[in-house]
Amino acid sequence: MSQRPKKKAGTGDEVRVERERRRFAIAIGQSLRELAIQLSLLNHQIGAKLELRDVDIDCLDLIDREGPMSPSALARLAGLHPATITGILDRLERGGWITRERDPADRRGIVVRARRERLPDLLRLYAGMNRSMNRIYAEYSERELEAIADFLQRTAKAGRTATDQLSELGEESSG
Repeated sequence: MSQRPKKKAGTGDEVRVERERRRFAIAIGQSLRELAIQLSLLNHQIGAKLELRDVDIDCLDLIDREGPMSPSALARLAGLHPATITGILDRLERGGWITRERDPADRRGIVVRARRERLPDLLRLYAGMNRSMNRIYAEYSERELEAIADFLQRTAKAGRTATDQLSELGEESSG
C-alpha cells in the first residue's frame, strides 16, 4: 500500500490564517447564494407587478445596459435559445418596454431598443432596494467600496465565463 507524501506542517499562524480564509470564503459563498435568492425573489415580485417574467426583466436590463442589439446578439448575451428570445421580445414589446426597428446598417436585420421613457416605471419598483443599498454604501470607506466593486465585477465575470462554458457544452451535446 503506497502512502501519500507527507506535507510539511505549517506554522500555527499559517494554519490559523488558512482556516480563517476558508471560513470567510464559505461565509462569502453563502452570502452570495442568499443574495442571488433575494434578488430573484425581488425580481419575481417586480415582474408580477409588471406582468413580466424574471427572464424578461433580465433581457430588458441587458438591452438597456448594452444598447440596441439584434435578437440573435441578445440570445448570445443572455445564453438563451433564439426561439426563447422571440417570446421574450414579444412580451416586452406588447408591454411597451422595447421597440423592434430595422437595423440602419442592414435593412434586412432588426435591432431591439429599450423604450427609455418606460424605465422609470421599473426603477420606481426598485426604489426600496436602492435606498437600502445607499444606506449600506454609506457605511464603507471609498477604499472598501473599491474592493467590494472589484470583487463583485470579478465574480460577475466568473459567472459569465461559467455560463458561457455551460452554453458551449449544451451546444456540443445537441449538435
